[in-house]
Amino acid sequence: MRSLLFVPGDTERKLERGFEAGADVVIVDLEDSVAAANKPAARAIAAGFISSQRPRTSSAIYVRVNDLSTGLTDDDLAALVPAKPDGIMLPKSNSGQDVQQLAAKLRVREAESGLPDGAIGILPIITETAAGVLAAASYAGASARLAGLTWGAEDLSAALGARAARDESGRYTDVFRLARSMTILAAAAAEVSAIDTVFPDFRDMAALERECREAERDGFTGKMAIHPAQVPVINAAFTPSAEAVARSRAIVDAFAAAGNPGVVGIDGKMYDRPHLRLAERLLARAKAADISA
Repeated sequence: MRSLLFVPGDTERKLERGFEAGADVVIVDLEDSVAAANKPAARAIAAGFISSQRPRTSSAIYVRVNDLSTGLTDDDLAALVPAKPDGIMLPKSNSGQDVQQLAAKLRVREAESGLPDGAIGILPIITETAAGVLAAASYAGASARLAGLTWGAEDLSAALGARAARDESGRYTDVFRLARSMTILAAAAAEVSAIDTVFPDFRDMAALERECREAERDGFTGKMAIHPAQVPVINAAFTPSAEAVARSRAIVDAFAAAGNPGVVGIDGKMYDRPHLRLAERLLARAKAADISA
């Protein structure tokens, strides 16, 4: 997953634009972008649209449901699971226990809809509450459905009473850098993808590109988008270059040819097992992006 595009679930026109954007994942949103009075209508619109799009799109389809504390999650799942989404995004997840609770609900809904057990993945947003940040390590082993981990700053700002998440230069302040770092560490511990949060200024493509480069450098494998115009920038930033793919393939091949030792030499440079793991991860990302290695 390189690009994950949020699309309001209550507007067919925006849903159409979202599915045309070329994102790896389209996240049909039933939460923040849908007013409380519109949620029942949004469920029906989203379910119908997902059912019609599944045979025609190459994008994976996720649904951001309302969080478990709202009492709306069951209604969201009842309406949307029969449409066979690829995954559910869980906002305001406080721990791995929330993922387990959602997994149990999905198991029932899948059975009711004639879907295989475990067919629908889960992508939780793990930093929207203070408790969620502090429980980041609890996602390791929480569920086989876990498709990745992502984070958010806006709801955390509200939870903390922070006036802003970024400083005057546009950089995240310390507490939000901590939340970002905890997401990367938690994803590595759970052996799933780390997905970076949205960049809210959809007109500033240069700043988006810079933030994507920094995220990719630090270990994120994708980034969420709030506007279709952001998708090409995100896809480009998180797609491994031909040079990086060739270098990684050479490292993997060298270890294999030498019988998988602790260290190999390539063109006068030494590479050890951490280099091999990095090369294997990059080749996996290239494969997911349909880049031949």
